[in-house]
Amino acid sequence: MTRYVFKMPDLGEGTVEAEVVAWHVQVGDTVAEDQIMAEVMTDKAAVEVPSPVSGRVVAINGQPGDMVRVGSEFVVFETEVSDTSLTSVGEVARSAGEGPQPAPQPSPAVAAEGGRQVRVGEVLRHPIEPSGRVKASPATRRRAREAGLDLRSVHGSGPSGRITRHDIEAAVNGASEPATESSSSSVAGLAPRTGVLEIKVIGVRRLIAQRMTEAKRNIPHFSYVEEVDVTELESLRSHMNSRLPKGAPSLTYLPFLAVALVRVLDDFPQCNALYDAERGVLMRHEGVHLGVATQTPDGLKVPVVRHAEARTLRDLSDEIRRVSETARAGKASSKELTGSTITLTSLGKLGGIVSTPIINAPEMAIIGVNKAVDRPVVLNGAITVRRMMNLSSSFDHRFVDGYDAAAMIQALKDLLEHPATIFIPG
Repeated sequence: MTRYVFKMPDLGEGTVEAEVVAWHVQVGDTVAEDQIMAEVMTDKAAVEVPSPVSGRVVAINGQPGDMVRVGSEFVVFETEVSDTSLTSVGEVARSAGEGPQPAPQPSPAVAAEGGRQVRVGEVLRHPIEPSGRVKASPATRRRAREAGLDLRSVHGSGPSGRITRHDIEAAVNGASEPATESSSSSVAGLAPRTGVLEIKVIGVRRLIAQRMTEAKRNIPHFSYVEEVDVTELESLRSHMNSRLPKGAPSLTYLPFLAVALVRVLDDFPQCNALYDAERGVLMRHEGVHLGVATQTPDGLKVPVVRHAEARTLRDLSDEIRRVSETARAGKASSKELTGSTITLTSLGKLGGIVSTPIINAPEMAIIGVNKAVDRPVVLNGAITVRRMMNLSSSFDHRFVDGYDAAAMIQALKDLLEHPATIFIPG
């Protein structure tokens, strides 16, 4: 038997370390070459790491949530390959100094996903399950990872031994303090709950927390809220939807807002800009690359509609829907999740009255949409029912003055309240 040390590979784009998200092998397991061993995450993407050799795992480095530096020991194997043939598996560790690069072996920057090759920089859809793994849904696996549980230690009560969410909860609560005598004598059928669930913040959720914290710490937010009468816009939207072919997706408010925003940014270019803090340079973009804040099972993501200024209303509607659905399905590439110059965020029917959205750094502004509701207002001295919607937006006060922020939202309000003007040039 030969000892083979696999070091954390260079995952590209200047990565110096990666976070361990989940292990799919443990010490003592026999693995096949190319079998997925672990999921790791850089600041750019989630990556699956395949085994460079066939053999038995004798050591692993890092628990879920730990950061492992590029070039440091990651997995140690016992393998039956000879010393001379070990050089033929060196590609996966080449950047870590493990030897020459051969032609036939897989790069650590490539993993198979659903029959296609997924390279570093793409966000993978779901972990690939090698044969022999315990049965559990992706949501149950994620719940186990959050709780720090090894699925192999959990008894599955589902069909064919499948592990359910109930099994995970039972395993977690089984580690909590037992009920005291006083708790067992509570009111009939009721008992105090004493369990405490500790969830390690790892993976996408850790990255979201980090970026949100940095944005609030580094950017002095100026928030501005204005109500908009969208009665005419609702009438136009309803009319256009009534003329759509049967089965065609309906128009929402977002594409109208996107078209109006593109028009407004011509007069407020400072809001369609990025700040490069390292160089101390503001980059005002002529093109509008619209970020669309999207809630996904993995947390908040911001897929990008590129060149919104060159798209029609219908095209914008289709692209907003496409990138949002791609992000929710976990299929968005890193290119589709980066490069926005200004962001739209909406909570839909949960939109509330007012919100204070956090800027998607390094952008200058984020435009928040609250829910549209019918309510009584005073119009021309009389009380009437109108459809009203608030815009709750935030700006980087270092580079966008309060007056300019307010003026931009007022210009946006004017277009939305008179929607025909959205489509009139000049």
